[in-house]
Parts: sequence; C-alpha cells; structure tokens
Amino acid sequence: MFPSQPENPAPSLRAERILVVQYSQTGQQLAALDALLGPLLEAGVPVHRETLRTSPAYPYPWPFWKFLDTFPETVTGDAPALEPLTIPPGAEFGLVIIAYPVWFLSPPPALTAFLLGDDARRLLRGRPVITLTACRNMWIMAQEKIKTLLAGIGARHCDHITLTDRGNAFASFITTPRWLLTGRKNRFWGLPPAGVSERDIHGCARFGRAILSALRAPVAGTASGVSASASSGGASADTPAGALGIPTDASADTPDSTSADTAIATPAAFSTGTFASASTPSTPAAPDAAPAGTPLLAGLRACMVDVKLIASERVGARNFHLWAKILRACGRPGSPPRNAMLLVFTAFFLALILTVVPASVVLKTLFAPLLRKKLARAAALYEQPSGSGGERLALFS
Repeated sequence: MFPSQPENPAPSLRAERILVVQYSQTGQQLAALDALLGPLLEAGVPVHRETLRTSPAYPYPWPFWKFLDTFPETVTGDAPALEPLTIPPGAEFGLVIIAYPVWFLSPPPALTAFLLGDDARRLLRGRPVITLTACRNMWIMAQEKIKTLLAGIGARHCDHITLTDRGNAFASFITTPRWLLTGRKNRFWGLPPAGVSERDIHGCARFGRAILSALRAPVAGTASGVSASASSGGASADTPAGALGIPTDASADTPDSTSADTAIATPAAFSTGTFASASTPSTPAAPDAAPAGTPLLAGLRACMVDVKLIASERVGARNFHLWAKILRACGRPGSPPRNAMLLVFTAFFLALILTVVPASVVLKTLFAPLLRKKLARAAALYEQPSGSGGERLALFS
C-alpha cells in the first residue's frame, strides 16, 4: 500500500529520519501521505510509518448505532487503549508528520490516546511536527485540540495541511455518511463521489518537495535563509532537526524557551468544549511547552479556512460538548438509558442541521459586511502556522 523505501539514501541528502504517525479508516489520509512522501522516498529520506491501532479496533464500515455511541467519548477525549507501537526503542526522528481524520469536530480517539501517552512525549518533545487532516469540511475545532495537545508535550507545531471535500455541502451531507456506513464512496443518484478529490490528494506532492528542499538546504540555514543556530539558541546543527532550521529539544529544556503564546495541553483541555488556538496570547504556557517551529510549507496553500463555517463550528463544538456530558451521565456505551438519550440527541442534531444551519447561513450573509474583518482575522489565526498564501506554489508544484 505504501511506497517502498530505497535501501541506499542519496549521499547528498542530510540523513534526517522522518516519523509518520497515521490513523485512517477509509484510507483517505493514507493516500494523501503517499503523495506527500513520494518525493522524499524517491530521494532516499528514511521514513518510518506508524499506524495507530486501538484495542479493540473500531469497526469500518460503521454500524449506525455503534457510530453514534462513539460520539460522547470522542468529544470528551476519553482515550481508548492503543496497541504497542512498532517504533524501535531509542529511535529519534528529525521531523514528525501526523495524519488524521475528524470525528465529531474532534480528533479521532486513537490520536488523542497517542498524544496523551508517554510515547508521544518521548518522540515529539522538542521536535518539529506537521499535521495533516483530510475530512468533509469542518476541521478547525479538531485541529485546535491537536494544537493544544502538541503544546502540552513540548512539540514544535510547524505546519498544518488541510484537505477538504470541495463538493456541494448538501451533497456531501449524504455522500459522507454513506461512505462511513457502507464503505462506498462512488457516485450515486447524480451526486459526486465522497471525499477529497484525487487532484487535491496528488497535490500533496508539493509539500513533500518543500520538505525535501528544506532538508537539502545548507545546515547553517533553512530554505528561507533563517539560521538554524540562531533559531535554536545555539543548538548544534547536528541535532536531529538541525537541517530543517527548526529549534530542537536542546532549547525546549531551557526555562526561557516557553512561550506565553502557547496553550496548555492536558486531558482537561477536553472539558470545556471550546479550545483556544496555540497562538492565543491570553492563554498561559505549559511548563515544558515549546514555541512553534519555522513553517516549512508557508506559501503553498497548505491550510485554507472557509470563513462561512467558523461560527457553525464554534456553536457545534459547544453543543457537542454539552450533549457528550449528558450522554456519558446516562451510562456506559450500550446501556439502555444512554441508547434512549442517543435517540433524543439524533433528533436534536437533525433539527439543528435542518433549521439552525440554514438560518445561520442567511444571517451570516446579511451581516457579512459587518463581520468581514473579524472573520478574516479569525481565519488567519486558525490557518496558522502554515497560512493560506500561495506565493511559493510555482517553486514546488
């Protein structure tokens, strides 16, 4: 399924090992990773792909009721058990890439479990991390949770890639559940195929080329000419992330490397229903939080926010959090009281989709001139650290 790795890395390439942490049921995230990693593997960059597996595994395709019953624990961050990782003991990596889908405006439970565990702290602390998500259209709140968790373990979140279904929102409201519940994503009833387009999937190769360019840049600087030693406060260029020009754990261990712009990341972050961006100035820093790394994918349209969905995501996250608490209070998964409340939640959710969402679209259209600047600022914040600019597309397309 995955591209084969060359046995002999190119001698001209600095030997940086890349760790890829992946979770996907449909295979959509894996296809995006295949495209991204292609240029790196062809150049001989050593890559270890680690698939997260829960114990027991979640089903796919999903039985409808089981899918709904997974909602409360997903939203509240109640992490399941993971099978042991296959990463060799003592292995170190210069760059980490995390690919994941979005479940109920939240990270999938497997990724939450990983980021709350000791393995993530050991492997990611002080390392530059690129996150990638492929989903229907709403990803902001899930990514804000990921930013928070990464900050709490001292990882340096340097880039985020977002791939979404560009089809009609009402069509994807039918095609995406069909895909999850039946495993079929093909065209039907005149509706387009579900999921991210093949063009966008293949377009991820540009990110791999940009990463490769950063790896091949002189050790004294990055692809953009930023000095690695200056960025890391004097850390050796031989440290694992040195060739990327991103600060390593050499500076993460010093007290003054923490940033007041970094959010606290603990399991309690899932208890509020709303999640501050890692760039939100008012949020205090975790004791070992590391500042964000230098973006490698800026100017490549890595992350584009649909401003029309910002308010809907915020409202949805608050409602999901409230219902998740109610459902968990009704009992364990599968218990009769919880099943009865799940029926009420389903009715509420459908009513929300059919009434509140259309009304919010109308209101946002009416008030668009007044909210344009505010929404633009919010979009720019959520698009960090990579941003939505396209000024470097010609270099790597």
